[in-house]
Amino acid sequence: MTSLEFCHELEFSKINFIERKIRITHPKTILSGPPKSGKSFLIFDYLSNFDSKEYIYIDFNDTRNTYQEIEENLEEFVIRNNIKVIVLENFDFQFKIPYCDSVIITTKQARKEKGFKNLFLNPLDFEEYLLHDKKNQNITHLFNNFLRYGNLPETLQTPDYKIYESLQNLIKLINKDETCEEILKILVFNMDEKKSLNQIFLTLKEKIKISKDKFYEECKRLENEKIIYFLPKFMQEKAVKKIYTYNCALFSSITHKKKFKNELTNLIFLELLNRYKKLYYLDYIDFYIPDENIAIVSIPFFNSTIMQSQLKRIKKVANEHEIKELYVITVSNNEHFFIQNLEVTVLPFYEWALS
Repeated sequence: MTSLEFCHELEFSKINFIERKIRITHPKTILSGPPKSGKSFLIFDYLSNFDSKEYIYIDFNDTRNTYQEIEENLEEFVIRNNIKVIVLENFDFQFKIPYCDSVIITTKQARKEKGFKNLFLNPLDFEEYLLHDKKNQNITHLFNNFLRYGNLPETLQTPDYKIYESLQNLIKLINKDETCEEILKILVFNMDEKKSLNQIFLTLKEKIKISKDKFYEECKRLENEKIIYFLPKFMQEKAVKKIYTYNCALFSSITHKKKFKNELTNLIFLELLNRYKKLYYLDYIDFYIPDENIAIVSIPFFNSTIMQSQLKRIKKVANEHEIKELYVITVSNNEHFFIQNLEVTVLPFYEWALS
């Protein structure tokens, strides 16, 4: 059997697909997103609208497929079999795509191609995570799992004792060698920290042999592939950026240390990423959304009486930027009060994320 014949026989009608907020609606779509975010399942959902003989699904990461054979014979195969949809997973655009009614492509980074719509898929947000739950667990337990095990769709189907092993394998999948793995690990270890890349490079250099060019090149790749994010300070381009990752559970997969506040803040960042295009941090304020003129701080265990000094610092910065609304995101606390003209709403993460 040839690679094309094998790919044409694949059918996905029996795959149980759970609705996502994003769907493929354009017949020619380039779908990008970080690893394991659910891109393939979005494609399976799209293919469910067609008979299995009407599409061909080719994954170039499947080592059983012969690249040269596909390149040389795909156009003729599409015509001969009257194929209506071509799916090219992990495509490198190194050969011309044959004409077809519909072409769906997945890539690591968004790419502009004439006639194609770009679609980006993040992993699950908390609302989607709830929809994926099949065990009917209470919301507090689901939030704990979301924070502990991360936002990848597959984690809901993975036994708890296997999740960290799966995440460690994911780190290997993301990187081409051990040096790249170490770069990702040190960035993840510093999530929700204000660290310059030079600081991180010097720390890493004490552990492994690495050139500055290699380090910066890898940081840029991880940023371009939306695996690592660098959050800027508002109106201060030269200030150090805060580091976040697309899956906060990566932290627990690389260390036994606990940084509960950092992990919760990373989770908040990911929810905000789906809501706002312009997102920054300020002194004493984790996230500032200028378009909405609101501020968000992460305080896992909040007590308004004990935290008066911290609230005063936050209030001072809020006044400087004329911020009228502050959200304090916690694990379980729920309060509402004013500090002069600043309205403060204290919410558990799961209430805030669903609001």
